[in-house]
Amino acid sequence: MKIDAHQHFWHPARGDYGWMPKDNPTLSRPYTPADLAPQIAAAGIDGTVLVQAAPSIEETEYMLGIADSSPWVMGVVGWIDFEKPTDLAHLKRLAQHPKFKGVRPMIQDIPDDNWMLRDDIGWAFRALCDLGLRFDALGFPRHLANFRTLFKRYPDLQIVIDHCMKPQIREHSADHLRFWSEGISRLADDSAACVKFSALITEANEGWTAEDLRPYTDHIFAAFGPERVMWGSDWPVCRLRGEYADWHAAAQTLTAHLSDVDRALIFGGTASGFYGL
Repeated sequence: MKIDAHQHFWHPARGDYGWMPKDNPTLSRPYTPADLAPQIAAAGIDGTVLVQAAPSIEETEYMLGIADSSPWVMGVVGWIDFEKPTDLAHLKRLAQHPKFKGVRPMIQDIPDDNWMLRDDIGWAFRALCDLGLRFDALGFPRHLANFRTLFKRYPDLQIVIDHCMKPQIREHSADHLRFWSEGISRLADDSAACVKFSALITEANEGWTAEDLRPYTDHIFAAFGPERVMWGSDWPVCRLRGEYADWHAAAQTLTAHLSDVDRALIFGGTASGFYGL
């Protein structure tokens, strides 16, 4: 199977997408399975993982409803409030749904970079371990050191790093590339975490090329190995820099030097195994 390990659906009228700019014509509109279906068909994608875009239990229920009616949505990564231990009941209930695979707190939007290390939210990470659920790690390069501490604190936690931890490709300074690559290598070496080969074009400048991304993707492939890398579209957010087909084609170019076996892992096998699809 070919899997898109990271995509979104949303309807702004729901009112829980606080990050979404209301005047952005690309983002501030509904996106539904009918919008994505022809694009994944054209790319030969067999299934997707639908990932949260709002910090609410209600949005997780909304996504599971979509998954129930869309056979090719094979997994859902939702959200619970890590600051409310009573949400353990929600997590246990959601875990009973066969397509509920894990959660993603929106760490990149939390002002306190040390939030993930707070003692009062440790219950949530322990619960994910106990329930066999996954943790999508969403952050920026400035979070790399704290994520390393977190990953070592919970060695049984099943972790995937979203979007290669969002290297700021538009800057492309030697110092930033070194800081990001060294931090990413430590995460790869010190944990069993996987990484999503996704969202890189939205961190690049307009008019990006595959070669602009290559220093970052080559490092990811070398640090993690294809068995720990999974491709994702980050659609429709990717539309800020290119359409689904543009990013999929670039990803094919960036992996062209790899073996067929390695490419099969990156474009499906790793995601299928990690999320239990």
